[in-house]
Amino acid sequence: MSRKSKKIKKKVFKDSKYDSQVIAKFVNRMMYDGKKSISEAIVYNSIDLLAEKTEEVDKVAAFSKALDNVKPLVEVRSRRVGGATYQVPVEVREERREALAMKWIIAAARKASGKSMQEKLGNELVNSYNSTGVAFKKREDTHRMAEANRAFTHYRW
Repeated sequence: MSRKSKKIKKKVFKDSKYDSQVIAKFVNRMMYDGKKSISEAIVYNSIDLLAEKTEEVDKVAAFSKALDNVKPLVEVRSRRVGGATYQVPVEVREERREALAMKWIIAAARKASGKSMQEKLGNELVNSYNSTGVAFKKREDTHRMAEANRAFTHYRW
């Protein structure tokens, strides 16, 4: 039996504008120094930009599709066996998929040069919606790495 206690998950409330828990999580992940109102403004404006550029009627559906296109299905984890370290491909839990997708989209937007953060995030969301861009490339690289190390799947735990 494991000595580790189970982590108690915090309940994230739905956001006020779109009544979506996923967008609320995204806003929280975007936030710096507890400045939630600034983070909300950036995310909401970038979602508006996404809906405008993709001509999608439902903004939440467009955001969800952009996020789904970036969610990884498998990732590699290091596993030490007999002095050698193997990169073992494992499936990703749904919560972690969502967290990784959000992290990658935000990181790609922050890394982009020029413009305001709203435009950078909006452009990255549009790219994710269209299955292109830096965040989508990160997902593809992760899948490629897992595919390359498929021979080590028997080391899964």
